[in-house]
Amino acid sequence: MKSANKYHNNPTTIGAIRFDSKKEAARYAELMLLLRAGEIRRLKLQPQFTLLESFIAENGERVRAIRYTADFSYEKKAGDQWDVVVEDVKSTATKTKEYAMKRKLLRERFGIRIEEV
Repeated sequence: MKSANKYHNNPTTIGAIRFDSKKEAARYAELMLLLRAGEIRRLKLQPQFTLLESFIAENGERVRAIRYTADFSYEKKAGDQWDVVVEDVKSTATKTKEYAMKRKLLRERFGIRIEEV
């Protein structure tokens, strides 16, 4: 018997790309249409942001880096410039305390606000 996914999502594949949920796959399809129409550019899947570099503690222990992986990032036309947009496809279940902390760190460190879809 197959066990349920942690967040009760249904992984979905579009072409050779596997998405964690149907909602994320649907958003990718929407973004591809915007990309083809020239409304966005530089679409990236699963971009990573290092929120805290790894370091060696006073006792010699190596502390791993803290990273945030978004679902998508792209640039969107805003007047005469292109603004960076970082998106995360969220449900109530995936808005964890860890996600909230990383969202705040991303904003503080890079000045980037995550758009939740």
